[in-house]
Order: sequence, then C-alpha cells, then structure tokens
Amino acid sequence: MKTSLAAALIVAPSFAGAAEIELSSRIDRVTVYPDGAVVTRLGKAELLQGASQIVLRGLPATIDPASIRVEGKSYSEGPGNGAFSVGAVDVRITPGEARPVLDTVIEGKLKALQQEKATLEGTISAIETKRATIERFGQTGPDKLGPDGKALPVADWPAVFDAIGTALVKVNDELRTARTRAGDVASEIEALERAKPRPGRPGAPKRDVAIAVEANAPVAAEFAVSYRVSGASWTPVYEARLATTTARPEINLVRRAELRQRTGEDWSDVGLTLSTTRSAGGTRAPDLPAMQVMFFEPPVLYETRQRMAPAPMAAARAKAAAQAAAEAEADKTARAAEMRPAEVETAQLDAGTYQASFQVPGRVAIPQDGSSKTVILSQSRIEPALSARITPELEETAYLEAAFIHEQEAPLLPGAVFLHRDGTYIGRGQIGLVAPGDKVELGFGADDKLKVSRAPVRRRENEPTWLGQSRTDLREFRTVVKSLHAQAVKVTVTERVPFSESSAITIETIAAQTTPPTEKQVGTRRGVSAWTFDLAPGAEKEIKLAYRIKWPGDREVSYAPQPLPEARPVN
Repeated sequence: MKTSLAAALIVAPSFAGAAEIELSSRIDRVTVYPDGAVVTRLGKAELLQGASQIVLRGLPATIDPASIRVEGKSYSEGPGNGAFSVGAVDVRITPGEARPVLDTVIEGKLKALQQEKATLEGTISAIETKRATIERFGQTGPDKLGPDGKALPVADWPAVFDAIGTALVKVNDELRTARTRAGDVASEIEALERAKPRPGRPGAPKRDVAIAVEANAPVAAEFAVSYRVSGASWTPVYEARLATTTARPEINLVRRAELRQRTGEDWSDVGLTLSTTRSAGGTRAPDLPAMQVMFFEPPVLYETRQRMAPAPMAAARAKAAAQAAAEAEADKTARAAEMRPAEVETAQLDAGTYQASFQVPGRVAIPQDGSSKTVILSQSRIEPALSARITPELEETAYLEAAFIHEQEAPLLPGAVFLHRDGTYIGRGQIGLVAPGDKVELGFGADDKLKVSRAPVRRRENEPTWLGQSRTDLREFRTVVKSLHAQAVKVTVTERVPFSESSAITIETIAAQTTPPTEKQVGTRRGVSAWTFDLAPGAEKEIKLAYRIKWPGDREVSYAPQPLPEARPVN
C-alpha cells in the first residue's frame, strides 16, 4: 500500500522528546524564477513505530520558512502497516561551517561595469558642462558678439543662431546616448548584485528542517521537501538573425535563458524548469493615497529668455558600407559547401493563463559560484515585413527595420537582443515586455541602398518695425529619398513641426508647400508626422515641409526639444 501526504508549514513545537532521524537528501529538481528559485529535495528514511522527527540538515540560511512544503509516501505493504502521518514542520537556525566564496567571474564583470560607469559619469558631466557653455553663449546678445565686443553685423545673425542650434542638437544627442548607456550599465550592475550570494563567513548560519511524523509500525518512507531560496535568477537573452537573400525575408529568433545561482547549494544533475513568475514581487496593486491641490507661491520669480533656432544635425557618421558588404560576401564564400545544420534542442513550453514555464530537457548542472549557465528555451522562424525608417532632420541615413507579430504563447520578457543581418553581426538592441499578439520591431542597421538628402529651401524671419507688430518665422525644407534597390521597398520618413501651448504663439503648416503626411501624429509625440510610401527600383520621392511661427514682437521664443516617450517594445 502507498500513501501520499502533504504538510503545510506549521512553525510550532512538534513532538517533545521524539527520536530524531536524519534525512539524507539530494536536489532532484529546481524551478528558477527571475528573482529566486524553488528547490525540491528527495530523501528516504526508515520510520520507527510511534512519534519521531525527520531532520533535514544544512539548508541555506536564505530559505523562506513560509515556503516549505513536505510530501511523503510509504513503501511498506500490508493492511495498515504503511500508514503514517506528517505533523508540524519546525525550522531551526544552526551555525554553519566556514567556507570560501568563489566569485571571481561575477566580481570581474562587476569591476569592469563599475569602471565603465565611472567613465560614463565623467563623460556625462563633461557634456553637461559643454551644453551649459553653449546655452550661456546663446544668451549673449548679438550686440556683443562682434570683434572687440562690438555689435555683430545683422547679416551674420542667422549664421550664429544656426550654429547655436546645431551645437545644442548635437550635444543633446550625445548626452542622451551617454545617459542611455549609463542606465543600461546600472541595470547590469544591479542584476549581477542580485545574483551574488551573501558573503560567506566563518560560522554563517544554516537552517535545519525538522518534520514531525508518527507511524503505526516501522515503515520505509520517501519525502519530497520543497522551499524557496534567494540568490538565484535567470534573465532572457535573444538572438535575431535576419536573412534577406532568400525568396522571402526570414528571421531566426532564438530565445535563451542565462542562469546564475549563489545559493550555496550544489545544483548538479537536476531537472530544471524556468518560470516567468516574479516570486518575490508584490501580490496586489498598491493603495492610491489622496492628493490635495493648493496654490504654490514660489520664493523668487524670474524669466530667462533666449532665442535659438533648430537646425538639421550634420550627418557626421560615415558608414562603412563597402567593408560590411565585403565581410558578408566572405562569409557566404566560406559557407559555400552546403552542410546539414545540427538540430537545436529546446525547452518544452507550458503556457498558463497568468504565467509560462519552460521545462529544460534532460538534467543540468548550474555552478554555485555565480558564473552563468545558458540554455535554449525556444527557436522560431518568422517571416517579417521589411521597411526602411528615416529621420532626416537628425541623420540622412535610412535604417532597415523588420516587424512581425509575436505569436508564441509565452511573452517575451525584457532582455538584450543580438542582431545579425545576412550573416553579419549588426549590433545589440533591447527587447521590452512583449505579450502574445503584440507587434515587434527590430532594427537591423543602415540601408546604404537608399540615398537620403535634406536641405532647407527657404527661411524668412521678419523683425517688427513698430510697436505691437508680430514676428514671424517661415521655414521650408525638402527631403529626397532615392532607391538603389533592385526591388520595391517600403519607406517611412518622420519630420517634426514645433508646437506651443501658449495662445500667443501660433504655428501653422503651409499646406500649399507641404506634402500631405500619411500619419499626422506619430503615437503621442506632438508635432511629429510620418510619410509612408512604396519606392520603386531606381525611383525617388520628394517630401516638402513648410510651416510658419508667429508671436508678439516684444517677446523672444525658445525651442526646447521634448523628452521622448516610453521606449517601444523593442529597439
């Protein structure tokens, strides 16, 4: 007769004076979450007649006592002889043995990231200083910019305004890039710090779990004890390989998991499951406190007025197109002899209503020193829709994008994605949280077969000649996109028109000199419009944009770039 029993955690005194039987156990399976793990141990014991305690010794001090679950079953045959009951489960803290902590791998990565962080902080500080200098220069009136502090000729004023605007656009782009990388480095440092165990030290405490049992007769029993432990985590890593030389473009998307554990336990030859559930996060939405609105009286009121005009950022980055093409051709030649690729063994997906888990095939070993272990979760081949995206005001370069709908049952968790195009490594991007059915957009580098040019056609700004007259600033731009492709391509061009929340400043698009956009406003970005069109081989497309700004003549206006909205699901 076999009996299966489960005991919920009851932290209370068990049978006083009962005999203790040490349970020798091994780790059979582990479920790893992004912020912890649940370990299941199996062990056998010979139970005595009457009350006794089964003791599981030397568990990590970081286990959560409330998460402990016990299941038991007997192997004795005969009527009633195999019956036993499981009672209270006690958790005891005991001194542990001193042991060294091997963390050379993770400490090396942390040291390199911290050095990069310090370098980025210095770079950001330098860029901010440069921006402040440019802004102070922009506040200097033209009447003091000439030789020997004299007035600058009126004919030279537009060039000064353009130079200031160009410098500010460039320095803001540099600052945004540095801050983005600094944020990525901080996230990587935080992830590695979470994966580190608590430093080992002489006498570090351990935990013993004592399980109260009572048997009618001596019986052989097997126990499964599971508990949650910190010091373990997994993060998703993606690889997207785009092939454009096939009859239809195709993306080979590989989803991997990078695991680390510093629990102090030996995870050798274990069954591994990865879950998307956050086991250490909140369990319900936070309560929202009330908010009171009142008048604010600032201590000092002052206004700094400045006048700047944005200008297109010079396309300073030269693209190594010939080198990339040569590398791609060499890669094709090296693989000319057709070979049969090895099959990739992926995990089995179990998608539920609120979570997804991946059962990794076979048995695995995960080092306890914090070094990474990578497993493949899934691999899929996708037919994307290819297009080119251009932002000519910032850069006269077209970038190839591939878009598709995520159709797998499990969501894509945030993580890095390594991008390849026709066998050539393009770079690294970032995937945000993507739910099933969401659209994914991946960038695959510059498209050098689209030639882009943008130039100002006209700019006219009037100065008031009498009191009460308004100022106007008329600007007109022309963008030309020419295709060198042998097939039609889909192209999207984005441009912007300044906007204002002041009723005294009016901005109007001049319809007669503007190509009608296909999307008047891109998402939530006010003033940003898009033109999407199919460009035939050898053809070119012209896009015109003209607008007029009008404001009171006794006031000055400033142009302030607004922060970008939340990042798209993928970069």
